[in-house]
Amino acid sequence: MDIAAIQEAAYQYVCPTDTFKDRIFLITGAGDGIGKALALALARQGATIILLGRTPEKLEQVYDQIEAEGLPQPALVPMNLAVATAEQFHELAGMLTKEFGRLDGLVHNAALLGDITPIESYAEGTWDTVMQVNVNAAFYLTRALLPMLRQSNDGRILFTSSSVGRKGRAFWGAYAVSKFANEGLMQVLAEELENTTKIRVHSINPGGTRTRMRAQAFPGEVPETRKTPAEILPAYLYLLGPEGAKHTGLALNAQ
Repeated sequence: MDIAAIQEAAYQYVCPTDTFKDRIFLITGAGDGIGKALALALARQGATIILLGRTPEKLEQVYDQIEAEGLPQPALVPMNLAVATAEQFHELAGMLTKEFGRLDGLVHNAALLGDITPIESYAEGTWDTVMQVNVNAAFYLTRALLPMLRQSNDGRILFTSSSVGRKGRAFWGAYAVSKFANEGLMQVLAEELENTTKIRVHSINPGGTRTRMRAQAFPGEVPETRKTPAEILPAYLYLLGPEGAKHTGLALNAQ
């Protein structure tokens, strides 16, 4: 199957009932937007979700919704990726190993937009923070959780990309550069893990979606002209499910 056929299959994917039953996923940025929608969708398919995010109140709302629907009990991990250290990620991995033993999927969804401005005038502090959240935290968290992912019979790592992380665009600064870095990290990991583990590594570009980040980037846009997070999930579920195990290193679009 060529990449165009794979992409079309991802667009059209309908997730069979209980596809993710008894699987364990950690999702960053799970308190809102795409992360929240994906957490709910996976939980409704029988998965246990580890909800990681910066704002405890938002994570608790997602937790309560999952509980109210009688779905597998999730776990809460309040963590500010902008200031988290490598040691804190190591400690988190130790805690999760004791609690769960293995991890079947890691979804890097959390990201900061930063400034839409020329590189010449980009603020150093903003650059550093965007790169910390979007790149460094993804590296530290992945490295810390790889031993848990190796315990899975069908492990998956999914990086969130962007159109500006596949073709650079003026004024998108640190965000664009960070998404290029995500694509590179995905490709390196995919090759490293392909023949020695059952972990498959992919990236996905959500496209223009009705989220707070989209509103921040395009304040004049009418939100209703964009799909909701729940409407773009088929490609996510395709990559995280059985179809995503057939390949590694895929860079797909959600819409």
